[in-house]
Amino acid sequence: MSSFSFPKPERSCNDKNCPFHGQLSVRGRILEGVVVSDKMEKTVIVRRDYLKYVPKFKRYERRRSRIPAHNPPCINAKEGDRVRIAECRPISKTVSFVVVEILESARRVGGES
Repeated sequence: MSSFSFPKPERSCNDKNCPFHGQLSVRGRILEGVVVSDKMEKTVIVRRDYLKYVPKFKRYERRRSRIPAHNPPCINAKEGDRVRIAECRPISKTVSFVVVEILESARRVGGES
C-alpha cells in the first residue's frame, strides 16, 4: 500500500484486488459510509450522507451518494456496517473504491455474527 496506513485484517485472502494481500494500490480519496447492499459478489454499495449549502436560502440540504466498492474476502463487510473506503484504480465499469476497514459492525438479528 502507499502512504496510507490501515489496520491489517486478521483473516487472509488470495484476492488479487485486495489492498492488503493482493496487488491493488490505494490512492486519492478516503471516505466513510454505511453498507446498504451486499448482494453482489465481492462488491458492496456504500451510502454516504453529506450536507450541501444552498446560498439562495442560506441553509443546508441533506444529500446522499451511493458508491459501489470492492469488498475483499478478508474484510467481508455486511449490510449495516460502517466502513472506510479508499479510492483505487478502476476495477470495473462502476467500481473505483475498495473497503479497507470496518469501523463499526451492525447488530445482527438471529444467530448470525
